[in-house]
Amino acid sequence: MGCDGGTIPRRDELVKTKKKPEQKDKNSELAFRWKHCAISQEKLVQPVVACELGRLYNKESVLKVFIEKTELSPMFRHLRGMRDVKELNLTENPAASTSRKTGTGDGYVDSGISEYICPVVGLEMSGKYKFCVLWACGCVLSERALKEVKSKVCHKCGKAYEEQDIIPLNGTAEEETALEHRMQARRALAKAAKKAKKTDKGKEKEIQSNSTDMPSTSSSGAECVKDGLSKIKSSSTSRSDKKTEAPTQTAFASKDSKSSSEKVGTKRKVGIQDDPTASKTFKSLFTSCEKAKQQKQGHWVTFNPMYY
Repeated sequence: MGCDGGTIPRRDELVKTKKKPEQKDKNSELAFRWKHCAISQEKLVQPVVACELGRLYNKESVLKVFIEKTELSPMFRHLRGMRDVKELNLTENPAASTSRKTGTGDGYVDSGISEYICPVVGLEMSGKYKFCVLWACGCVLSERALKEVKSKVCHKCGKAYEEQDIIPLNGTAEEETALEHRMQARRALAKAAKKAKKTDKGKEKEIQSNSTDMPSTSSSGAECVKDGLSKIKSSSTSRSDKKTEAPTQTAFASKDSKSSSEKVGTKRKVGIQDDPTASKTFKSLFTSCEKAKQQKQGHWVTFNPMYY
């Protein structure tokens, strides 16, 4: 910079300019999201799980978070437990396995090869192409395969699914917001269904308690009608039997009353003078004896106050 003609200065060396902020490489960022866990930032290792917003996690790291009860960042507050996560059914890439075997010594290892591919089309799950998970079965397929081969059955396992079960993996911000609204609606429906089940169970318990208190209500209508008819028949037969038996019962009652009255009368009439077992001398001691009544003067031995 001696201005002796030997050097030519550039503009950035003479004029100070503002430095532009560093921009992230979109391709490298996508590759990192598809190959690393969203929580622990570690490399994805099977078993791999996904949430309802389409983010990928290692199952081990998710379990560790829930077991240790560590506080999650606001990005992962939607995870309440393992029920909010689905284990993925991935198909391995055979090219990646062969590259791992040959990657010894001075051999070239292609780190850009993805570990998993689409089982229908064969596209690599590296972030260049869109992939989706079917929430009903957990199979991972490319969006191209779902569009080209339209069906309501999974192309890998054959399980039926609906359009609401298709969740894009590592989608854009707009896709994540749409998935969040869908997740909230699904959870609200699940809460309403659980409340309805609880109310139904409570009603069933009340009905059972009432049935135990009133056993007649538990019987069916036909059985009630049959019981009523049998009761009516039995009552009619009992009435007819009573009518037929009434005169005989009255006759027997009158006879019994007469016999009882006669017995009472005989008992009252029976005295010492009529007693066959008593002797005449014993009977003569009492005034009821006829000989005693005929005596006008008292005997010097017996004392009869009737003659004084």
